[in-house]
Amino acid sequence: MVFKDLREAIREIDKWGLLRRVNVPVNPELEVAEIARRVMYSRGPTLLFENIKGFPGWRMATNLFRDIDTIKRLLNVDRLEDIGERLIKPLTTPPPLGLTDKIQSLYDVIKIGMYTPRKTSRGLFMDNTIERDGFDKTPIPKIWPLDAGRYITYGLVLSRDPESGVSNMGVYRVQIIDGNRAIMHWQIHKRGHMAWWKAKKTKLKSVRVAIAVGSDPGTMLTGALPVPYPLDKLLFASVVRGSPLDVVDLDGVLVPSNSEVVYVGEVDTETLLDEGPFGDHTGYYTPPAKYPLFKLERVYYRDDPIFYFTVVGKPILEDAWIGKAAERIFLPFMRMLMPEIVDVNLPPEGLFTGGIAIVSIRKIYPGHAKKVMLGLWGLGLFSLVKVIIVVDHDVNVHDIGQVFYAISTCVDPQRDVLVIPHAVTDELDHTAMEGGYGSKLGIDATRKMKVENYGRDWPIEVEPDPETIKLVDSRWREYGIS
Repeated sequence: MVFKDLREAIREIDKWGLLRRVNVPVNPELEVAEIARRVMYSRGPTLLFENIKGFPGWRMATNLFRDIDTIKRLLNVDRLEDIGERLIKPLTTPPPLGLTDKIQSLYDVIKIGMYTPRKTSRGLFMDNTIERDGFDKTPIPKIWPLDAGRYITYGLVLSRDPESGVSNMGVYRVQIIDGNRAIMHWQIHKRGHMAWWKAKKTKLKSVRVAIAVGSDPGTMLTGALPVPYPLDKLLFASVVRGSPLDVVDLDGVLVPSNSEVVYVGEVDTETLLDEGPFGDHTGYYTPPAKYPLFKLERVYYRDDPIFYFTVVGKPILEDAWIGKAAERIFLPFMRMLMPEIVDVNLPPEGLFTGGIAIVSIRKIYPGHAKKVMLGLWGLGLFSLVKVIIVVDHDVNVHDIGQVFYAISTCVDPQRDVLVIPHAVTDELDHTAMEGGYGSKLGIDATRKMKVENYGRDWPIEVEPDPETIKLVDSRWREYGIS
């Protein structure tokens, strides 16, 4: 089932018994965020607030992506890896030789074409319009007490590359200044910033932008995925949702037609303002930094609108599960570029792209683990990962006990620990030398070949005697232990 919008997804989640409606009056400043955090920390349900103080007729929703199983059900897949394979399968299969193979290959190519977004003349969000002070007339939440203000935390920020026309869609926090102005948190390594930088370089005074809040689950998830440039994000959203996404052209920006709320305006290429502090996914407040001004022109919204928001902070919250979904969806892409990769784990406590990654490989030659580290650090937003641990193919990267055992028994720090100074890092990493500029740590926890092990053979691992295993298995009940 492909959900047509957020409302249909919420109705289905309700049928699954995973929705809780909150009917008592709640304040969008701090109160809704506190409730949402407590529910996520307890692995609770998706929430729909139906009585928002100061905003009659509006509803607020959060915790849609509450765990991996729910995400798979929302996207109608058994394996999230299947989504990535939809795109790369035609590129990684042997060339068709027989008629049957050629027909199947043609079908796979046609299926990719079937995911092309479709332009429509009118969006569902065009029911109502706010011409002035739109930020003050919509229930934008404040998440943490020391935040610089109210924030749109799950807006799909849409723009187009001024050179290529490729559509960008990212989830970037937006700090509200007043009814008509906000600050766009376009980090330097993200696609939105790239479009802004190109516009600035070519002397354009602004970038046309729409901020869509609330869409179908596949499109909303895609907004938070690290889709590498120049892949068109709206095309990728169609692949994730398994059906072409309907879009509306709003003054040159393509916007999902099923959006609940859409803020339309321009991001200034000349004016930078202090954005922050903001309590982020690191569990710390990020200090103020300069980011571009967003000037709001108008707001569109559906009848009985649902304003979607997310809360961030110390893991595990909703963003951690989105990160795990990205891990699974992009695993086929990593395997395509580095076939030696078996599996990847981005632990929720490791802060997704800005923290720790554990990678298992089929090791073939000396130095293979370091080759994989360096390759991953040069791969899109994986370049922001601070620590990479590489283990052998038979180590379960999702079992931290097995990973620790591999580190304990396969690592000589002076030989197997790689520190790279003066490297790209996440702008939100407060431990770095400066924002976006720090260092990397790589740990080679694979078994070492003779040339890697100071000329010595690797020791033999302990294993029980096969005949004794059979004997004990056959007599297990006689021992009276279990």
